[in-house]
Amino acid sequence: MLRIDKVILVLLWAVLTAGFCAAQTQQSEPAANLISGTVAAIGYPVGGGGTKVNMVGTPAASGASGEAKVDAKTGGTGVTLKVAGMPQPTVLGAEFLTYVLWTVTPDGTTANLGEIPIDKNGQGRLDATAQSQTFALIVTAEPYYAVRVPSELIVLTNETRKNTKGKIYPDNSYKLMKRSEYSKLGNPLALKPDLKKVPLDIYEARNAVDIAKSRGAEQYASEVFAKAQSSLQMAENALTQDAGKNQMISTARQTIQFAEDARALAVQRQTAERIQKEKEEAAAQAKAEADAQATAEAQRQAELTAAREAQMKAEAAAQAAQASFQQAALKAKEQAARDDAARATAATAALRARLLQQLNDVLQTTDTPRGLVVNMADVLFQTGKYELSSEAQLKLAKLSGIIQAHPGLNLTIEGYTDTTGTADFNMTLSQQRADTVRQFLATQGMSPDSITSKGLGEADPIADNSTAAGRKLNRRVEIIVSGEVIGVQMSK
Repeated sequence: MLRIDKVILVLLWAVLTAGFCAAQTQQSEPAANLISGTVAAIGYPVGGGGTKVNMVGTPAASGASGEAKVDAKTGGTGVTLKVAGMPQPTVLGAEFLTYVLWTVTPDGTTANLGEIPIDKNGQGRLDATAQSQTFALIVTAEPYYAVRVPSELIVLTNETRKNTKGKIYPDNSYKLMKRSEYSKLGNPLALKPDLKKVPLDIYEARNAVDIAKSRGAEQYASEVFAKAQSSLQMAENALTQDAGKNQMISTARQTIQFAEDARALAVQRQTAERIQKEKEEAAAQAKAEADAQATAEAQRQAELTAAREAQMKAEAAAQAAQASFQQAALKAKEQAARDDAARATAATAALRARLLQQLNDVLQTTDTPRGLVVNMADVLFQTGKYELSSEAQLKLAKLSGIIQAHPGLNLTIEGYTDTTGTADFNMTLSQQRADTVRQFLATQGMSPDSITSKGLGEADPIADNSTAAGRKLNRRVEIIVSGEVIGVQMSK
């Protein structure tokens, strides 16, 4: 009877929190913690009573199966999921305690639709609402219900039936959390739930707090993590005092949300710290090289001054000694002028070559008549969007440190797209991406007066837009570095 009550309570809670979980879209995580997956999405027609898709087990749970009924309506898309043959999550790894249903839209955004309660026979059901009408469905094993990015342990994926209604969008790419992020400390809890004595939510709460701690939440998100610890203690007290199940479940789920918020905030702050450190190191290295070049240039100037003084004395002696020496002196002066020009040209070329090498260490850079062209490929933006990824911010922070070490440089930022979509949409997207790069560089201490940005849409393709590879090359942002100090000056 206790087991049946537990299942009913979890089902009720899943229904109540489905709307909240649907808003838990994919959050920014460091690239080193994520991997990519692909799955086919389906565009479901609005109205018509809905349609069904199969849920097929992956190698991680080959005996699992299920079906989902999807009913797209104007105010949202209803999803009713039924599964069977599901292994208990801890069989897949001690760090996993539950299953979560996700939607994956064609742009790679994932949304948590809610926790799937599984009974002792491996069966479960979840009723949820998705905000989109075009998505794929996947089920993952998770350490707790409130995760923001699906784990790499996928157990079910959707598969169309012969009579499934909707348009298929194949090979949609999305991000998965590496399993090592949840077992970073070798899973010291080694959880094996005894659901007859302890609700599953208590185990998830313990797991969530332990994972947040392993990700540095005590140091980088101490205020939120302290709330998670306090809430966990309240849940443990409720369990010890045999309080009502509703109170235990409510407190445990509050703990899980606090812990996940602390983990995500810790990751965000560690990423920002790493970006700042990389920027400072790049700026220091560029400054050291610039200082060394300035010292060498000062020595050359001293030598040049000494040579000029010697030349002037020789000219004076020549003029006093013999008029014929005047012609020789004039020739010597002309040669000195040519030498000065050659040295200046060589110094400019040396600076340009050194700057090219420094920028190439951060992003692909090409030396062109327009200046040094830094190419930001579209992988540094999400598809169809203009927000900078963590990797893009890191690279731009390094670039700003290098540019600021060489006064007198200007940046022209140009955004380009492929021919997918309308010309007006592409022109707007290219301008938004170029403006985003300009604004970020300005936040890194660069003078806004030295940076211009413009969107060029589908103009100036560098590859064939009829192929996927060519379109990928054409989706780019170019940063043209110019200035008299490197021998080229673009008009603003």
